[in-house]
Amino acid sequence: MLVSDFDFHLPDRLIAQEPAGRRDSSRLLVVDRTTSSLADSTFNNLSSYLRPGDVLVLNNTRVFPARLIGNKVRRPNSAAGGRVEVFLIHELEPLVWEALVRPGRGLNKGTRVEFAGAQLTAEVIESREGGRRLFRFEALGDFDKLIDQIGKTPLPPYIKRTEDHRLDQERYQTIYATERGAIAAPTAGLHFTVPLLESIAAAGIEVVQITLHVGYGTFQPVRAERVEEHKVEPEIYTISESAAEHLNRALDQHRRIIAVGTTTTRALESAVRPHLPSTTVPGESLSHVLEMTDKHLARATMLPPTDADAISVHQQAPRVCAGTSSTSLFIYPGFQFRAVNALITNFHLPRSSLLMLVSAFAGRDLVLRAYRHAVEREYRFYSYGDAMLIV
Repeated sequence: MLVSDFDFHLPDRLIAQEPAGRRDSSRLLVVDRTTSSLADSTFNNLSSYLRPGDVLVLNNTRVFPARLIGNKVRRPNSAAGGRVEVFLIHELEPLVWEALVRPGRGLNKGTRVEFAGAQLTAEVIESREGGRRLFRFEALGDFDKLIDQIGKTPLPPYIKRTEDHRLDQERYQTIYATERGAIAAPTAGLHFTVPLLESIAAAGIEVVQITLHVGYGTFQPVRAERVEEHKVEPEIYTISESAAEHLNRALDQHRRIIAVGTTTTRALESAVRPHLPSTTVPGESLSHVLEMTDKHLARATMLPPTDADAISVHQQAPRVCAGTSSTSLFIYPGFQFRAVNALITNFHLPRSSLLMLVSAFAGRDLVLRAYRHAVEREYRFYSYGDAMLIV
């Protein structure tokens, strides 16, 4: 499968640079997979497309200000230190972070950078591929509090800013964001308001929150020519016992689970397992059974539906497992969804892994037709853009 199969033309004027005046005033394109129909609406009408008993699943991760502006510390007999931008992308251990840097020239092992008048300093301890560096930080005080004070909102590169926009601090964050740890917002959730969520709950729709900390892997460019060659970097997700209980009850009762965003989708599909029998084979531990189930499930998610083994696993009652784990699940056409029945998502970049996920859910032809419709009707695209509901 070629990455070029997921290309489309998008005029630059349709890339949203500012959020909508009101979160839920964004436009909503409703895509029906059964009838292949498209309907234009607005996000504040979302509840009219849902039904009592549905379970709406939100990703409550919170974006932290991961962009740091500092200066290289001048060494004796060397040129003056220059301005450096450090974009934190992954914490490996306390005060040790992998980061993207700009400019990268001269940031070799041993180079020190200071931020905010040396309240925070960092030393390069390793150079990595792709312009990445490993930093060890030292903080005069609490590290997270310092980052919150001096860091900047890490907006995607297609949102052009000459300076910090105070509105981004509020609007590039969902209203239900509570769990600090993301470097990018789960943008499908940016459209929700408190009144809208209240009306959804009043209509008999359950609202469940899970967490996936959006990392660099979510928007990492697909540089391979073939889809199957792309790898997604791992991201951490957490599903509480309570959330798993609500989700499993919905699965048992064949009620719809509606994922808000591709990150929520990846977390749910990573956490789902075939329902295990109550007894195990004598002499086998539960961990061994789970390991074998995971291997079987990994095959089932990508094999064609005519494969007998895939059908065998797919027909078992799925269960969402509670806990914290990491996922590098890459969803593209051919994937068999086990938890998610409907999807709310924004409009994504051409050739992106997110567009491939949506195409896996609704079919590439229908998705690309929906995108052409959105371009013709001048929907707004990407993070601050409009939304789709795929049922």
